[in-house]
Amino acid sequence: MADSPLVWWRRQGLRSRLTVAASAVLALALALSASVLLSVLERALMDTVDESTLAQAQAVRVAADAGTLTSPITTHDGTVVQVIDARGRITHVTYGTDRLVPLLDADARAKVLANGEATLLDGRPYAIPGFLRAIVLSADHGQTVVAARPIGEIQTSLVTAGRVLLVGTPVLIVLLAVASWLMIGRTLRPIAALRRGAADITHTARSRRLPVPQSLDEVHSLATTLNDMLARLEEAEQRQRALVSDAAHELRSPLASIRLQLEVALGHPDGQDWRETAEGVLEDTMRLSRLAEDLLALARLDERGGVPARREPVDLDEVVRRTVDRYAEVRLTACAPVVVRGDALDLGRVLTNLLDNAVRHTSSKVEVALTADGVLTVTDDGPGIPEADRERVFNRFTRLDSGRSRDEGGTGLGLAIVRETVRAHGGTVTLEDAAPGLRAVVHLPPTI
Repeated sequence: MADSPLVWWRRQGLRSRLTVAASAVLALALALSASVLLSVLERALMDTVDESTLAQAQAVRVAADAGTLTSPITTHDGTVVQVIDARGRITHVTYGTDRLVPLLDADARAKVLANGEATLLDGRPYAIPGFLRAIVLSADHGQTVVAARPIGEIQTSLVTAGRVLLVGTPVLIVLLAVASWLMIGRTLRPIAALRRGAADITHTARSRRLPVPQSLDEVHSLATTLNDMLARLEEAEQRQRALVSDAAHELRSPLASIRLQLEVALGHPDGQDWRETAEGVLEDTMRLSRLAEDLLALARLDERGGVPARREPVDLDEVVRRTVDRYAEVRLTACAPVVVRGDALDLGRVLTNLLDNAVRHTSSKVEVALTADGVLTVTDDGPGIPEADRERVFNRFTRLDSGRSRDEGGTGLGLAIVRETVRAHGGTVTLEDAAPGLRAVVHLPPTI
């Protein structure tokens, strides 16, 4: 079954479609222009003939009114003139004009007089080749002046002009089609270069970039945008690989510990304290569970692309109170009513991670405060973090030397989850010196 014209058209290349469209538009424009040109030219030439004929007719009428007509009547531009008296007889004519049969009968003369405009007349019955433009004027004593001029030269000129346009228009269309084909091909050349560059980018050549044309046009913007996208994809892939590598490294330690404890217990069952072994295995299992939960939280954040799971009004003060109530060693010093837009579960996890981190490192107390402008602070009196490391600890799987032991229980992902969640809610998080201790400051924009 043959494809429909629309399907065939859509399957053509962009270069072909643009060339055909440009040529079609030009052909239509040239055809309309040629039609208008011929119409205007014909009207202008006819007006010139009518004006000349009217001038001759008026001169003859003046002579007829004055009784000074010559026989034959003399004209300088080939105008044919007949003077007809009140009884319909032809009294004066130009040389070679019929003296017996008027060019226009009485009814036709009356009609032309009433309209006041020239009329078209076939001259062949009067031994005049071609058509004539005839004008009728009334003179004194019931006389009528009929003046006519052949328009054969005008018709010949119009036919010649039409033939020139008929031949020249297709030539112009062909020339434009060729020029359009070349220009469009040159314009699309950078896009072809982009396509070849994209085809060369494989899993073994991720760092390559698409060629950027020198011209500051839309293709330049497209290439720059695509290169920025490739850079972001490469960065995301590198982060993913680093996450997988770090996760594998973190999983190896508790799995190796569980395996070692079980192998020792099975190898020496009689001298083994099975309760102690179970507690050790449970501790490592809980560590694996926390790591899996943190990895899942990070995966969800990456999947959403920095956008909260929900955007709904959240009473941040209620979230703070509920979370703080789960920690006996944490004191809530201030809690102003604040409403933000986001996900209550994610915001609760932010505070939970900050409190877990503060409780893990504090010496005696942890204080939480929430102000009306959406500033949440968590302060501990522990050893704190050196200023040079306060930004680095937000990276994934980053833990300072003092927090690397298994007994500390951290996965190195808590602060990373905090920062990415706060960013998704349009806020910021920083670490400050509490002298002594550390203060985590979270800024969340409250709703108006």
